[in-house]
Amino acid sequence: MTRAKKAKAPATPALLTDATLPAPAMAGRDFLSNLDMTPQELRAVLDTAHSMKRGQWRQVKPLAGLTLALIFEKASLRTRTTFDVGMYQLGGHAITLTNQEIGLGTRERISDVARNLERWVDGVMGRVYLQQTLQELAQHARIPVINGLSDMLHPVQLLADYQTIEEHLGEVRGKRIVYIGDGNNLANSHIHMGVLTGADVTIVTPVGYEPNGAVLMDAVKQGARITLTNDLAAVDGADVLYTDVWISMGQEAEAEHRRRAFRGYQVNAAMLDRIAPNGIFLHCLPAHYGEEVVEEATDHPKSCVFNQAENRLHAQKALLYHILGGTQPRW
Repeated sequence: MTRAKKAKAPATPALLTDATLPAPAMAGRDFLSNLDMTPQELRAVLDTAHSMKRGQWRQVKPLAGLTLALIFEKASLRTRTTFDVGMYQLGGHAITLTNQEIGLGTRERISDVARNLERWVDGVMGRVYLQQTLQELAQHARIPVINGLSDMLHPVQLLADYQTIEEHLGEVRGKRIVYIGDGNNLANSHIHMGVLTGADVTIVTPVGYEPNGAVLMDAVKQGARITLTNDLAAVDGADVLYTDVWISMGQEAEAEHRRRAFRGYQVNAAMLDRIAPNGIFLHCLPAHYGEEVVEEATDHPKSCVFNQAENRLHAQKALLYHILGGTQPRW
């Protein structure tokens, strides 16, 4: 009788040491847009995010002695928690500053806030209303500034999104990524990622709610494969279906008008049946159930929504390492 072979235990990933850490790819740089990185730098950040999720960074603290200021004009669950926990896990420290405390542009000039922070901390992350606020902070601060969300872009979210896509679908180039809903900061950042990755990005949105025209035209000029349509048939066969809220913070006065405009663009189980058999559904959260999505969609077998939320931690830790890694503590 032939004895069955004992199954091999899965290999344990090798733990990194201070001597085997990759070189920081974006040392000391601002990150206000996904296009602030090259495709090669994006690859470095995503590779690091994957290795961090595998637990290979457990015994290193590359940001020991460093501090990140977290500025919040907007409420936050995922951005605040993951940047704070990420700095802690990498050996650093985060300090949260709400707009009530610092009053960007009201209590103090943005330039003065930047010139103060650069003397105390090693980097700034801002979740703000206006992209211009981040640009002004970056202009006046001699330390890196990271865009945690603005009216124009949400680049850190897209890092987590593409980490999630790679986990489930492998190579991103040529995959059909269909974003359905408001042509907001998420849609703009999806277009930027189409430039960087070679993904086939389709934006499905009602007339009058298209993404930023300059972002779209610049991407097309760079050779990105971007499709803009209001035809829901574009969902059919998608490798990734993505949606976001119809009513963002600050748009509450437009709520009823927007609900009418987006009727029919809701992601539900029937819509998920139309995407590719191995396709996945993503939503950056928070979800407004009964509007852009229903609960059975986030709980659907094709949903990777909460894995995507987890990856905010790993992707942002990777970004922090590649921007702040190698910085010497100033005390």
